[in-house]
Amino acid sequence: MLDKLAALEERFELIAGKISDPEVIADQDAWRKYCKEHSDLTPIVEKYRELKSAQKTVEDDREMLESPQDKEFEGMIRDEMTEAQSAIERVTDELKILLLPKDPNDDKNVIMEIRGGTGGEEAALFAADLMRMYTMYAETQRWKIDILNSNPTDIGGYKEICFSVEGQGAYSRLKFESGVHRVQRVPETESGGRIHTSAVTVAVLPEAEEVEVEINQNDLRIDVFRAGGPGGQCVNTTDSAVRITHIPTGIVVSCQDEKSQHKNKDKAMKILRSRIYEIMEEQRHKEIADERKSQVGSGDRSERIRTYNYPQSRVTDHRINLTLYKLEQVLNGSLDEIIDALVTADQAAKLANAE
Repeated sequence: MLDKLAALEERFELIAGKISDPEVIADQDAWRKYCKEHSDLTPIVEKYRELKSAQKTVEDDREMLESPQDKEFEGMIRDEMTEAQSAIERVTDELKILLLPKDPNDDKNVIMEIRGGTGGEEAALFAADLMRMYTMYAETQRWKIDILNSNPTDIGGYKEICFSVEGQGAYSRLKFESGVHRVQRVPETESGGRIHTSAVTVAVLPEAEEVEVEINQNDLRIDVFRAGGPGGQCVNTTDSAVRITHIPTGIVVSCQDEKSQHKNKDKAMKILRSRIYEIMEEQRHKEIADERKSQVGSGDRSERIRTYNYPQSRVTDHRINLTLYKLEQVLNGSLDEIIDALVTADQAAKLANAE
């Protein structure tokens, strides 16, 4: 590990020089690439230097203890050496995590799809609750949300809603939300006070760039139609809604939230690229199945991952057996405690797999 860290530090110094090189600065694509690599290496190199500093402290203290010392001064040296040895253990563990292979999608923006499942109107209402939860969480992270397409119900729910999340590290945090979210509560439509169980499916897709997914225009069938709203009312009176069918995969994407056909087409293409990219990623994961088993989270959307129990104000994440009795806070966007625990569990599984 130390040889690898030394090589990374050398690379870090080389890149630092390139970033300030006028020739590199003139080539903005190359300059951005070096800046990104420099940013990725910074936390690793800082920890490595912290490790070297602690190791040097231990070596210096050992040398001093080899010659006679005043008892009080010797005690101070031993205390300093013990503290430095603890730092070496802590920083070594932190470096092992930093050196784990990084998910190439972690820095990407996200496209999220929330769909009401079993439970009918109650599931659609909970889909709206989850949309609100992710919107509030995005605000705490200073991420931007843009609704791409929605299918609302008459009483304020969503049969489905699709939106993008733009911001640093969006996918690295939200990828753990993919799967089935179950809710247990008394529905607003239930007069007898009985607790119902409903389910909502959340899909989290890394947003794909055009250069990552090439789509042949001849493989697309594009239909335009008049947008409609809940209860059959018209959203507008022009054929602005767009439906795109990708013939090779059978993927169909519709967008109607914008009044402009051009904007709806752009949004539909963004969703389509991300869905095709997801298929490519699934294939990649199948080819490295052992790595897939070591991951907690960027998971199967058919897997039940979390239960929200209203009567007990309880949220349970079934993947890591985490239960919190703070349902209201979670639904108001306080997701960090759950996501941090999932990140830690994922890192532990990857470390165990690497050993």
